[in-house]
Amino acid sequence: MPPTTTASSGQQPGKSGRKKGRRARLIVLVLVLALVGGVAYAGYWSVSTVRASFPQTKGSIELQGLSGPVDVKRDSYGIPQIYASSDEDLFMAQGYVQAQDRFYEMDVRRHMTSGRLSEMFGKGQVEDDEFLRTLGWDRVAKKEYDTKLSASTKKYLQAYSKGVNAYLQGKSGKEISLEYAALGFVNDYKPAKWTPVDSVSWLKAMAWDLRGNMDDEIDRALMTSRLGPKQIADLYPEYPYSRNRTIVQEGQYNELTGAFEQNGSSDGNGLSGTSSNGSGTSGGSGTSTGGTGTATGGTGTATGGTATGTSASASSTAGSALQSQLSGLYDVLEDVPTAVGVNGQGIGSNSWVVAGSHTITGKPLLANDPHLSASLPSVWYQMGLHCRTVSSKCQYDVTGYTFAGMPGVVIGHNAKIAWGMTNSGVDVTDLYLEKLSGDGYLYDGKTVPFTTREETIKVAGGASKKIVVRETNNGPLLSDRSSELVKVGKKATVDNAAPDRGDGYGVALRWTALDPGTTMDAVFAMDKASNWSEFRAAAALFDVPSQNLVYADATNIGYTLPGRIPIRAKGDDGSIPAPGWDPKYRWTGKYIQQDELPYEYNPERGYIVTANQAVVDKDKYPYTLTTDWGYGTRSQRITDLIEQKIKGGGKISTDDMRQMQLDNSSEIAKLLVPKLLKIDIGDKDVREAQELLEGWDYTQDADSAAAAYFNAVWRNILKLAFGNKLPKELRVKGQCLWVDPVNSTGPADETEKVRECGQRDAAQAQPDGGDRWFEVVRNLMDDQKSDWWKTPKGVGNRPAATDRDGLFKRAMIDARWELTAKLGKDIDTWSWGRLHRLFLKNQTLGTSGPGIVQYMLNRGPWKLSGGEATVNATGWNAAGGYGVVWVPSMRMVVNLGDLDKSKWINLTGASGHAYSAHYTDQTGKWAKGELLDWSFSDEAVDKNTTDTLVLKP
Repeated sequence: MPPTTTASSGQQPGKSGRKKGRRARLIVLVLVLALVGGVAYAGYWSVSTVRASFPQTKGSIELQGLSGPVDVKRDSYGIPQIYASSDEDLFMAQGYVQAQDRFYEMDVRRHMTSGRLSEMFGKGQVEDDEFLRTLGWDRVAKKEYDTKLSASTKKYLQAYSKGVNAYLQGKSGKEISLEYAALGFVNDYKPAKWTPVDSVSWLKAMAWDLRGNMDDEIDRALMTSRLGPKQIADLYPEYPYSRNRTIVQEGQYNELTGAFEQNGSSDGNGLSGTSSNGSGTSGGSGTSTGGTGTATGGTGTATGGTATGTSASASSTAGSALQSQLSGLYDVLEDVPTAVGVNGQGIGSNSWVVAGSHTITGKPLLANDPHLSASLPSVWYQMGLHCRTVSSKCQYDVTGYTFAGMPGVVIGHNAKIAWGMTNSGVDVTDLYLEKLSGDGYLYDGKTVPFTTREETIKVAGGASKKIVVRETNNGPLLSDRSSELVKVGKKATVDNAAPDRGDGYGVALRWTALDPGTTMDAVFAMDKASNWSEFRAAAALFDVPSQNLVYADATNIGYTLPGRIPIRAKGDDGSIPAPGWDPKYRWTGKYIQQDELPYEYNPERGYIVTANQAVVDKDKYPYTLTTDWGYGTRSQRITDLIEQKIKGGGKISTDDMRQMQLDNSSEIAKLLVPKLLKIDIGDKDVREAQELLEGWDYTQDADSAAAAYFNAVWRNILKLAFGNKLPKELRVKGQCLWVDPVNSTGPADETEKVRECGQRDAAQAQPDGGDRWFEVVRNLMDDQKSDWWKTPKGVGNRPAATDRDGLFKRAMIDARWELTAKLGKDIDTWSWGRLHRLFLKNQTLGTSGPGIVQYMLNRGPWKLSGGEATVNATGWNAAGGYGVVWVPSMRMVVNLGDLDKSKWINLTGASGHAYSAHYTDQTGKWAKGELLDWSFSDEAVDKNTTDTLVLKP
């Protein structure tokens, strides 16, 4: 029987990855707005109420605690540039100004990071809070603040908090933000004072969304119920080193010196002997375990997933025991509110730098566009922080993108250098299966007592709830937060090598972000760095999340990989969950040293590209950084575009960099379309759609009918070849299939079927269609009789397939009729933008409820160009539909020849106030691929200033 699919079509907003229950949790608040507020009739929500929280941007305000006057200059987009005469005044003003524009967003963020959402929104958030309290982000942040951060960083955090609290002082809820007017009707919530720990905690939330391959670990284990080792390996192919270049191409690890060396030099103006963790916990220089010349991941380590890097006994245990448990864990992870990403899925970014030898100006150009969840307001906040005179008293002159709620600038440039970031994808998380017994857990043949703590969750409008958090020596027990995990832990099948079940198995998390670090120190250090050596010293403090850092100054370009990256035991590559009771799978306690981490400085080719591809060739590096890189589709396309421009001595301009960011080319289309055009199609309507692909240039423009049809074909190829053969835990909710019983493998046959329905939200389901799936299909193209190409008959007697071209033909038929249903029969009316739309949702009150409230708070849709694993990465999940689920969250191009000729854009606007002129005033230009002028010098800022506010002591 064919599947019945109710996935997102692109005609509705792309789902954020939150569970259905979460969408209803704020319904009471929304109803109150609609009924009490008289939304439709301009009653309570009057013009004065809406405008009450708009910031004052002209004149002057007295601010107790300042040592001197501070100027806040805003341009026509409301972007602030702050001028002060001391560091403390500068960051105090930053706190005040960000609170003016975004305090509600800041308040929700700190309640998320501390597991206190229930205090704002009631009992519907208790489960989220339980999980977040178990992770304990705010506890780690407090320890970080108390024991790790420098005195100057603490001083800046205190000044920032003072500024936020100065803004809050004496204001009612509706004077802070419109949303508080709604909250006031259902509970007596009032915002508390801001603290330095609130700012530090946000870094943990960011790290969570950029945590690496934990979801891949879960998926590989879940696949074992329906797929064998060879099949799982098919779905996790090796990185294509020979085709898609790594980030670092010059140099390699030197076993004798214990350092990464470029052209015979181990430092590159770097940091000999500097620890990347900043805490002295590393085992020292050259601490590779497993002996000289032996990779930590073990010999024969593959990205294939099943039993990689672990003994057969351990992998069997992990595969069978965790298969059901991890389904429950994934449900819990889906429900955690996202900070910057789609709960760890689809996180990517582009950043590249071109040396002056290849540019029109003769100076470097640096581009960056991080790919994150679409949010309203944008996760980024643009601003400049300027000391009137840079000195020891006032050290900063920096501009760029930061997070509301956090001082400093995260990505941008100062007067001397520029930098960008992409997620490295380095594996800093591991899941452990734990044997539980009474008040303890098994380790090395002995029962060890849990580390426990009691947490009290306060609930708006209800009774508080107490929970007990249990931790093993590997980390917190995530399974305690899922009743399903408790049940399956008592029933899961394990092999004879595993310990007796006792009270059941649990799942614990080991993650570097749960140890105090120094990332906040790194932000301030990068903001004032003036050269490569100082930048690398700052990067050494950037513990977590591990990011690819791209650098430029007026004459040099560079790349460095920072992060607290664990050295695992020999034979353990971290690709699958490990048995926590076995000491040989515990982390060694050693971390890769800064001098050992890959970097490049002024490479001979004259450019560096990072787009989540492999950092370094595995044959040139002894440590396993991860087994789950992005597969390099975007990075190689950017490389090709650069080389096309510089061929024969050509030069690159700022606008060339912008146009590269907008490249819509589909690399998978280049592979498949020539094959699709050779298929003999009898049905004239399907043939008419096939003809759209003739002469198509493979670009996914919003008005392209060919792009719409190809992406529909691609989606159906994935569903027929792979999606319908995956276990229900990975398939999209609403897709129900008749399949073989759970423990069978291979293609489905026609006997003894059971009906199973998918369990994942549309933005999280597989196959998602990213470049891992590009590589899967590429590897299977020549094996035309592979079992993956077999599929049974479909609706309306659509043909079964027994080979590749048969499945492609079926996918073309299914795609034709899918688009007929969505877009109409007339292909002249089809376009990719009609399917591929962006909806921006205001957080909390804009996520559900009466349509009138969503209409007032949310914006969109925008019909977008681009696509999955495209440089213009407007991501969509092929299992769930065509709607946009992540985006280039900002774009920037820094011109080191003339900083005032740099360009930037944000996804939304500076303001978080729904009816501010600056709520989404950049979105239209962002969607068109335009960039704004980015003023830096005093003269340029003054020329573009429209409003000036003076903050006085």
